[in-house]
Amino acid sequence: MAERFSCPTCGHENDAGQRFCGSCGSRLVLTCEVCGGANPLDSRFCGNCGADLLASTASEPSGEERRVITILFADLVGFTSRAERLDPEDVRAILTPYYTRLRQEIEAFGGTVEKFIGDAVMAVFGAPVAYGDDPERAVRAALRIRDTVGEMNAADPGLDLQLRIAVNTGEAIVALGARPRDGEAMVAGDVVNTAARLQTAAPVDTILVGEETFRSTRSTVEYEQVEPIAAKGKQAPVQAWRALAAARAPGERRALGVPMIGREDELSALREIWDHVVVHRYPHIVTVFGPPGVGKSRLSAEFAGAVAAGGGQTIRGRSLPYGESGAYGAFAQQVKQVAGIFDNDPAPAAWEKLHESVAALVGPEEADQVASHIATLLGLATNGGPAADRHMLFLSARRLVEAIANQLPTLLLFEDLHWANPSLLDLLELLASRIRETPLLILALARPDLVADRPGWGAGLPAYTSMPLEPLGDEDSRDLARLLLARASTETTGPVAAELAEAGEGNPLFIEELVASLAERATPDTQELPTSIRGIVAARLDALPRAERSLLLHASVVGKIFWSGALARFSQFEDRLPVLLDSLEGRDLIRRESVSRFQGQQQFRFKHVLIRDVAYATLPRAKRREAHASVAAFLEEVSAERESPATLGYHWREAGENERAVESLLAAAEQASRGWAKEEAVRLYKEAFELVPPEDEPRRRAIRIRWAVADQMLYHVPDAERLARSQDQPSDE
Repeated sequence: MAERFSCPTCGHENDAGQRFCGSCGSRLVLTCEVCGGANPLDSRFCGNCGADLLASTASEPSGEERRVITILFADLVGFTSRAERLDPEDVRAILTPYYTRLRQEIEAFGGTVEKFIGDAVMAVFGAPVAYGDDPERAVRAALRIRDTVGEMNAADPGLDLQLRIAVNTGEAIVALGARPRDGEAMVAGDVVNTAARLQTAAPVDTILVGEETFRSTRSTVEYEQVEPIAAKGKQAPVQAWRALAAARAPGERRALGVPMIGREDELSALREIWDHVVVHRYPHIVTVFGPPGVGKSRLSAEFAGAVAAGGGQTIRGRSLPYGESGAYGAFAQQVKQVAGIFDNDPAPAAWEKLHESVAALVGPEEADQVASHIATLLGLATNGGPAADRHMLFLSARRLVEAIANQLPTLLLFEDLHWANPSLLDLLELLASRIRETPLLILALARPDLVADRPGWGAGLPAYTSMPLEPLGDEDSRDLARLLLARASTETTGPVAAELAEAGEGNPLFIEELVASLAERATPDTQELPTSIRGIVAARLDALPRAERSLLLHASVVGKIFWSGALARFSQFEDRLPVLLDSLEGRDLIRRESVSRFQGQQQFRFKHVLIRDVAYATLPRAKRREAHASVAAFLEEVSAERESPATLGYHWREAGENERAVESLLAAAEQASRGWAKEEAVRLYKEAFELVPPEDEPRRRAIRIRWAVADQMLYHVPDAERLARSQDQPSDE
């Protein structure tokens, strides 16, 4: 008979080899943060590599985190008045088994009882550990509690217990290491107050859930909508749904990533366009539209492989939403890739590399002018010369791109174009409309937001294709799920794969992250299908050894792309940094890149931006500020004067260092103005202005003047005149 042992938290008997309890989800073993080996909870040293386990796990997690959690409130109806008529021993005889059964049901679904208040109970799902499907677990627990009370009433006809239950999901501050059994509060936030209001409004023997809970569980729970609730303290009525029953049983799922599936038509279309571009030397631009995770990047990677196999080259650039791109960031990345420029090259060395590369491409006669104009677009220092207007800068960019593509058929790949500023979009439209007789394909990846912000995108271009990337169909989703499950060497059935595919809603990333989460931590008795991508990623993060998880959270502050040197500044990682990064790469959460913006710095990238976003959202503001300050200091140290000042401005602003942020933002605004990226300049001046305190009126006035000049150059004459006139008027800000 297989060896079994008891969970120290709930006493559930588990099979040997399980890392988490099948009943309550508690950790059953200590995972060595050096080698990943499993050890008994009372181990002092790792039995696999001898590492000191207590050095990294001696104390429970402390501090606070921001988390999406689910609150369950259950309260007996009318029991307080009934208790007045009962003997105290009779009250205890009723409440003790009630409390015991409720705690058992809550903990069986991975929840934590935070407190009992009289005859009411408050439970938390998603903290201190997230499972990815915490809203569903909470609703299932509520359904079981309702049934349990019915069973208790059936067993004792004189009992007649009635209750109201509410479940609500939202963001909260979680106190790590809090001990609810000792009366310590674990969570705080409006999500708790709203859950309490829903519970008060619930009819007898009814479960009401809030909007976020409903959205996360509607594919697994049967609901009926009720009238909005006018909750005390709420400005607007609270939307609510009545939970009726679970729509399906939880299933067992495990998995790893697999090759692309279900995009054969799109890939074939891109190949056909590419063949036409190469054979007829006729430039083309394609924009692939789709929501996050639908597979835009995966499709482009497969296509880039086909381009390389056919003798072409792919030059990549990415726009980012948090200040790392600069006015022409994605194009700048592409030029630097061609010229072999590192972001921490000294200015003279960077200019020399650029000039040499440009001369080899366009010839010595044009090299000085083209290189000077490109340097302006990139924000590089030059050897002087007359300033050029925006049109001349763009024409030089066109000349360089033509030369690159005429040397070798070229795919210019622009990722996350929905985050690009208007100046870059203008440049791309010029390239697409003016380049002739050149084997060039511009491939842009964007969310639908791009069209909302730029309604005329692509209109009027001589060769433009819009390629919407729709969610996978049911059959492809099921095939993907089955392939993921098979690659994970998991024994499954067709219905399990179908349920998994349905939860993923045709989004390959949702399905992939879902299956990976299950493979990393699930046991047959506990893991159910998550239906929220944030929950999926949070569950994967919580399944990591503590040091790896902490490293990932710190990396998220740097950005989608990060460097080992930036993380080395956080002392808690010290000499374990290479091992931790290797482990995270092995878990398919990050990937090592072959090139780096900074010479001598290993560059990494989050596998998916959603992983970065969820990790960043977990950090409370105070920790974010500290980390942003460290990142800004790192960038100043390794990049000297050439690192994008907009990046530094972003990090110093988020660090709460407003004075340093203003300096960087003003430098970035001037840089944008010199490159005729006037929209970017106006935005940066505005950001800088808002950070200057009202009492520093001279500085605010100086910034307003420069802002007005930039605004006027955008032909927003009324705004420019208004701002200019304001210089002679006292400020009331």
